[in-house]
Amino acid sequence: MVWRDVFLGVIAVATLAIAVAQIFVIITAGMMARRVGRIVDQLERDVKPLFGHLNAIGNDASRAVALATAQVERADKLFADLAARVDQTLNVVQSSIAAPAREGRAMVSAFRAALQVLRDLRTSRGRQGRGDDEDALFI
Repeated sequence: MVWRDVFLGVIAVATLAIAVAQIFVIITAGMMARRVGRIVDQLERDVKPLFGHLNAIGNDASRAVALATAQVERADKLFADLAARVDQTLNVVQSSIAAPAREGRAMVSAFRAALQVLRDLRTSRGRQGRGDDEDALFI
């Protein structure tokens, strides 16, 4: 019986030690949970303004991109209008230069033709005169 009581006493002490250890672990876990909660709260307080600033930066960037897009579209329209006007101006200049140039070319061609006619007349007169002279000399 004595051994039974000794073993029963050992079991009781071991159970008490395990219970105390479990209570210590539970209390320590609770303290750690509170500490982690405070750290998370502090982190949220510290990070919240950062997210606000990031949101403002994102909004500003979005606005800047929209303005830049509008400016690029305006510049594109400006260059397209400029290209169309330059093309139109070049067509007008070409037509205003080409028509008088054709007329001038026609006048030069007419003048050449008239000179050629005069040369041909002179040449044919010269040949007719020689022909008469040569006929007289022909025996």
